[in-house]
Formats: sequence, structure tokens, C-alpha cells
Amino acid sequence: MRRNSFSGRKQFSKTRFSGSRKPSFGGRRSSFSGSKKVLKGRGIYIDPSKFIRKATFLKSEKIYIPKHTFGDFGLNDKILKNVSGYGYVTPTSVQDEGIIPISEGRDLIGLANTGTGKTAAFLLPIIEKLYKTKAREAVLIVTPTRELAGQIAEEFRVFAHGLELSAVVVVGGAPIYRQIASLKRGPNVIIGTPGRILDLVKQRKLRLDKIKTFVLDEADHMMDMGFLPDIRTIVSYLPTKRQTLCFSATLPLKIDQLVRDLLVNPVTISVRTGITSDNVDQNVLYADTVSQKINVLVDLFKKEEFSKILIFGRTKHGVQKLADNLSKLGLKVDAIHGNKSQNQRQKALRNFKGNKVNILVATDVAARGIDVPNVSHVINFDQPNTYEDYIHRIGRTGRAGKLGKALTFISMHARV
Repeated sequence: MRRNSFSGRKQFSKTRFSGSRKPSFGGRRSSFSGSKKVLKGRGIYIDPSKFIRKATFLKSEKIYIPKHTFGDFGLNDKILKNVSGYGYVTPTSVQDEGIIPISEGRDLIGLANTGTGKTAAFLLPIIEKLYKTKAREAVLIVTPTRELAGQIAEEFRVFAHGLELSAVVVVGGAPIYRQIASLKRGPNVIIGTPGRILDLVKQRKLRLDKIKTFVLDEADHMMDMGFLPDIRTIVSYLPTKRQTLCFSATLPLKIDQLVRDLLVNPVTISVRTGITSDNVDQNVLYADTVSQKINVLVDLFKKEEFSKILIFGRTKHGVQKLADNLSKLGLKVDAIHGNKSQNQRQKALRNFKGNKVNILVATDVAARGIDVPNVSHVINFDQPNTYEDYIHRIGRTGRAGKLGKALTFISMHARV
């Protein structure tokens, strides 16, 4: 019996460095102190040795041999054509193991590394079901970030091309009146972030009592990073009889039961290859102040291998300031963080994907679920709050069987 007891309410162009002086920036110290004591708002202590690991996939690369073809999943010819056009030839492991039970209507917990095709694993059977039933507002997909919601919607449009199915994205930072107008047209799929979904529910512009399929993407992030009250409230509006799918790269034990409370007799698939990506060379950089870190980056960026770089910082202000400082050096850089509008964030991601800029500086809003091809390096300018956040950050590189590199700044007083 389903427990529905939640009652609470939330191409790197060569940069010219000749003749450029490395600027002097303020002497704010790195957040890493070498102490195990936790500074307020700075996250928990992470042993610097955990940031050092050689990639192993070149030595022991395992080629996954799927048990099925896409033709075995009962997908109609139009969807199969769209799948082929997207570039999929054979199913990935999470698709191979997950599509059939989802098609059968089973609840499912899917655990898989980033970049393994989780989105298609739930979208393909959902689109097939919608095509057959023509259900209206039958699916709700909840994600932690606006960027991930947009990416899911983009893949939905690709896979559902020619099927007369529609999806609407409802996220903060975008005009709500446009989203309300889209909801009035009766979309088949609603993709959104928790806060905006609840705003629409409370304004009686969105009803959730007709939802037949509920997808919680990046479940660990949503439940462990402050979204639990909103998720509880959203679930309280859903019908008891529904299909629930939870996908994530990690699922810590402390929230495992919370996730299971949402599902009935779920199928659990786990296709994780390890706690971190085997495809990523990981190492540390030594610096204490912001100016020292920037000087290190300037020297690194002279190397041709630094072709597409994603830099993570802790705060919105710090990320924007770093992007501005790098831009003053003539580097092609953009930034995404919570102080930017949705249109600005989408434009920054498009520029990064399309190689109009080769450096993107971001807060952790970009760490989960954002699929940007060919990121050569992830650099942690500020250390993440938790080791799980670190795993998600470095998962932006080393994707699709390629070698990636991750570098993390630590204090010069904490040499490994």
C-alpha cells in the first residue's frame, strides 16, 4: 500500500596572454583551512587526498553489451526514428534495465552515474504511453534546477517529434504568466522545479490530482539539500494511485527510506560503476588567496589541452566576480548563478555548448544533470560543501567514454 502520508508544506580560441599583466585581486583566503572544524556556510571537511585519483577506464574499460535493442521495447516507429536521429544506436545500461519495467507501469528507483542516459530511460516509455492514451496533464517531472528542467524538455521535444504531444516548463526566474497560458492549453507533460510548481498550485493554476506518472529526477539532491518540505507538499496533492519514478546518481542511506515511502513495491536498478567517474583524472592545485588561484588558472589556460572548462565556485557573487576578472584578461567566459534570469542562464549554457565561450563559471546549480559535451576540465575554484557534490561536479567531464580531468584548489598549508 502506498504511503501518501506527507502532510508538510518546500574551441578554445587561443588566448593572447602576451603583454598582459596578471591582475592583483583581493586577498580573501580560500575556504579550505586544513582543519576538520566546519566553518559556518563552508560545508564539511573533505580530506584533500579524496581529490586525487587517476582515471582507470583506459586500463580496464568495460564495454556494456545490452540485452535488448530499442526495437524490443515496444516503441512505435516514430519514436524509434527519433531515437535513431538523436544518435542512440543501442540502449545504455540504465535504459536497457529500466525501460521495460517503466513500460509495465512499475514504480522504479534508478541509480546510475551521470551521463548514462537516465533522462531517455524514463522519457521514452512515458512518451510511448502518452502517444497511446493521449492523456492530458498526465505526467509531472520534478527537477532541482531550471537548467535540468530545460534539458529534459529539450529531449522530450526530440523524442516526441511528430507525435502531437506537448510539454511545458514551469520554473522560477521566468514569467509565470506565460507558464499559466501554456498550462491552459493542456500539455501532456509538466516539467518544473518545486517552488514554481507549488506557486502555481496555490494560485489554482495547476492541478495535480490527475497526474498518472510522477518523476523525481536527481532525487538525492532534492531531498537532501532543502527541497524535502516542497516535495512533501507536492506529493500530498498527487493521487494515491500513480506510477512514481525516482532517478539519481546517488541515494544516501539516510534518505533511502524517504524515497521508498513514495513508491509501491519499486523495481530498483543500479548501474553505477563506482563512487566517482573512472573516466576522470583528479588532482589538486595549491593556492590560498583568490589572486593566487587566478594566477594559477592563467598559467594553466595557456595550455592547449584546456579547451572547454567548467569552473565551480561557492557563491553567486564570487562566481560573477571571477567571471568578470577572467573576462578582463581577454578570456571567453560566461557565468551562471541564481542572480541571473532564466534567459541569461540559458543563453550562457547555449554559448558554452556552442563554443562561443570556452569557460563557464558556475555555482552548484550546474553540477547536476547538465549535459554539456566535451568538457575537458572541471575546476573547483571553491571546494564543494560535500563529497557527493564533488562527485556531481566532476561528472560534467569524462562523459561518453572520453577522458576528463578535474582539479581542485586546496590550501598550500594542506599539501597531500
